[in-house]
Amino acid sequence: MLNLTATELLQKQAAGDLTAEAIALAYLQRLRETELRVQAFLAVDDADVLAQAKTIDARRQRGEPLGRLAGVPVALKDVLCVKGRRTTCGSKILRNFVPPYDAHVVTQLRAADAVLIGKTNCDEFAMGSSTENSAYQITRNPWDHERTPGGSSGGSAAAVAAGQAPLSLGTDTGGSIRQPASFCGIVGLKPTYGRVSRFGLVAYGSSLDQIGPFAHDTRDTALLLEVIAGHDPRDSTCVNQPVPEYTKTLDQKLAPLTIGVAKEYFGEGLDPEIEQSVRDALKVYERLGATIKPIALPHSPYSIATYYLVATAEASGNLARYDGVHFGHRAETFAGLIDMMKKSRGEGFGAEVKRRIMLGTYALSSGYIDAYYLKALKVRRLIRQDFDRAFAECDVIVGPTSPTAAFKIGEKVSDPLAMYLSDIYTISANLAGIPGISIPCGFTKAGLPIGLQILAASFAEEKMLRVAHMHERETDWHTRRATV
Repeated sequence: MLNLTATELLQKQAAGDLTAEAIALAYLQRLRETELRVQAFLAVDDADVLAQAKTIDARRQRGEPLGRLAGVPVALKDVLCVKGRRTTCGSKILRNFVPPYDAHVVTQLRAADAVLIGKTNCDEFAMGSSTENSAYQITRNPWDHERTPGGSSGGSAAAVAAGQAPLSLGTDTGGSIRQPASFCGIVGLKPTYGRVSRFGLVAYGSSLDQIGPFAHDTRDTALLLEVIAGHDPRDSTCVNQPVPEYTKTLDQKLAPLTIGVAKEYFGEGLDPEIEQSVRDALKVYERLGATIKPIALPHSPYSIATYYLVATAEASGNLARYDGVHFGHRAETFAGLIDMMKKSRGEGFGAEVKRRIMLGTYALSSGYIDAYYLKALKVRRLIRQDFDRAFAECDVIVGPTSPTAAFKIGEKVSDPLAMYLSDIYTISANLAGIPGISIPCGFTKAGLPIGLQILAASFAEEKMLRVAHMHERETDWHTRRATV
């Protein structure tokens, strides 16, 4: 059962071969067997999970209509608010925060009758590339427990890769869905900015954050995206645009197909094994009739610098609300209001969050905002224009998701720049607001997964998923499972 996709679980329930309760019991058992080694979850309530499943079975027996994900367990990154359930963002400062409402995507999952199986670990406030910045635990890669699952959505990716849940949701501010998907050998999709409502998502970088799905294959990914996407008036940046039926067009071959390959994605720092797997994937597309076209993204080398000015500036503003006054951690002893705020934030935030708050505050400070933040916004626009020009010549852009496979836990903790560079191929998509997906395309000699990144123009997720599915049909990388 645990090797079945979400689509197959739905089919077996419809045929009467499985119940939602049986599925929930199997995944909870898997969690008990593997969680000490993987540490993907921060919270799981067995009784609540089984109650959700039993309710769905009872409704099915009564012949009531059920939602698109009826009886399918879905794990949630712990930056998504769930009413009555602790939402910590992997931070001490929100250790006891219990939201009084559901995030929009959680409302959509409930309407689809998904079984919410638990909250997954992440880098604190989604700031990190390895899930080592969590205040609670370090999540481990199911393929090699000495290595990171990526970040910041490492818990959500590891949960799917370890067979603890067939589907999960993460967030992507600079690659935090696609990079963990690559490291864990699964599919991860970042939608277009505005495709999925951010209502109920605890903010990191408000002009960059997007919620997206993890799954074992593109069909499940398309299904979950259909469920969570769509207009929500509570998020002013959520675009009122119809959501295509991604699952219905997935099998339609895209022809003619022109794939752009940017030379900037194959430069210094790219592991030769990663490059070879990506080149092999391009050959698969060529066999299917695609045209491979060299393109240029000349401003992409500036994406890291631009991102760490824009994102940290936004983080500085968003995290100012955690002051020990309204909610969140408050220091026990202090001398006056200012001291209380200093101590509360000093005790509640971890080192990486403090680093980014200080970077962002500095970039926005008087005398520096023109030199840093405003200049970064201009470069961001140039990066977007690079993509606009590229998509005038090609349907999608294909390249590596990450320059390396999963690195060892602790390997880059003391070198922030090296850690930041692990997102060098993913960050520009967030700056431009375009969608991206990472799909499995091979393994290193050490047995570590390799991800292929596919980027498309804004709101072209349908085309992007079809291109991803073309590769998936011709290979079996997505069928490989980690031995936890």
